[in-house]
Amino acid sequence: MIAAADRVAVEGISGDDLLSPGNTLALSDFAGKVVVLNIWGAWCGPCRAEASELMSAQAATASLPVAFLGIDIRDNDRGFAEDFARDRGVTYGSIYDPPGRNLLQLKKYRGVAVPTTLVLDRQHRVAAFFVGGVLETDVVPVVRQVTAEA
Repeated sequence: MIAAADRVAVEGISGDDLLSPGNTLALSDFAGKVVVLNIWGAWCGPCRAEASELMSAQAATASLPVAFLGIDIRDNDRGFAEDFARDRGVTYGSIYDPPGRNLLQLKKYRGVAVPTTLVLDRQHRVAAFFVGGVLETDVVPVVRQVTAEA
């Protein structure tokens, strides 16, 4: 966990909805909510493993003011990325961002590997981040702690 005084705000995350081309998804759509932001790619082995873990975490925190949002990067074949999300039954939206432009908005976190999962507080400041594949047991306690903050 990153102390509240040391957290860096994330702004300007938005882009084309992977599964609904022409529609825009944006971090700002989740004002006042904790956001679990997952950076992934269909080409990424650990991303394949963590997709079900993130959906389990989403289900375990469904009663909390939290949203899950993905950013798909470096997938130049949109169909491959769409198949990844559909085949795994991913229940949260993802921004389709092949060049990774949204990563520039992560300021000091932009050099992260794929996958990376960030937990943003209600002001969309980075409260915690995980580099590499995550488990439900990694994410849920952090989400509960961040949603409990005043």
